[in-house]
Parts: sequence; C-alpha cells; structure tokens
Amino acid sequence: MRFSRLNVPRIPNMICLVDASVLYAAVDVRSHAHGAAVATLARPDLSLILPALAVDESLYLVGKRLGARFEARFIRGLADFDIVAPTPADCARMADLVDRYQHLPLGGADASIVALAERLGTTLVATLDRRHFSVVRTASGQPFQVVPDL
Repeated sequence: MRFSRLNVPRIPNMICLVDASVLYAAVDVRSHAHGAAVATLARPDLSLILPALAVDESLYLVGKRLGARFEARFIRGLADFDIVAPTPADCARMADLVDRYQHLPLGGADASIVALAERLGTTLVATLDRRHFSVVRTASGQPFQVVPDL
C-alpha cells in the first residue's frame, strides 16, 4: 500500500509523530484500526514525521506477520514520508524515559517518539497505544494529544 504525501501543504503547528501501531495497522487490512490508520496517514492538515525506531519496529512486524511482499510494498511507501532518527541528546532522554516509566513498561521506540516530540515542539502523536501515551508526559509536563479517535 502506498500513502502519498507529496504535494501536501505543511502546517508547522500540526506536526504529528507516527507510532508503529498506526503504520502497521495501515498495512494490515485485517486490523480493526486499518481504516482509521489509513485516514490518519492521508490527513492533509498533518505534517507527519516517522521516528526511525517506529519505522524499524513496523518493518519487523510487517515482515514477520505479513511477509516479504508486504514488507517491500511498505518500504516503497516510506519514500513519501519524512523519517527522523534520534540524536545523541534524544538517546539520553530516551534512556531517562525508559527508566522513569519502567512500570508501563515504556520501550525505546515509544521513548524515541517522546524525545522527538520534545525536540520538535509537538504533543500530537498518531498511535493506537493509548495506554502509554495517556500516562507519559513531556519534559514540561504536557500530555500528548492522540489521533486517530477510535
């Protein structure tokens, strides 16, 4: 499946980080959240950013659960998105977050979303993981806004 984001106007105050759960659901037509995930990735009012660790997690899941053909199609579709890797400062923040929220537990991919959100000045996250993102706060104490509404 290809999700075209080219020639879509960018609105800086609507930067949205995309979690692996939404990326995977957009590929897996059997997912209960497939339609909502596809609709979220196609929203023209969102400037979507894919954290590199969320992409990696998605690639693993797509390949393992759906096979190489779906994984290859997924990889081709990634060309339409901005993928951002964590910086050394993000890695330090991620380690702090994993330690602080070990009771959830908050993994590295989700911690990378929080660190990247702080760096980019956004609290908007496309995720199906309401459990983690309803608890975790930014360094300034702000809660995350989650899309899509299911």
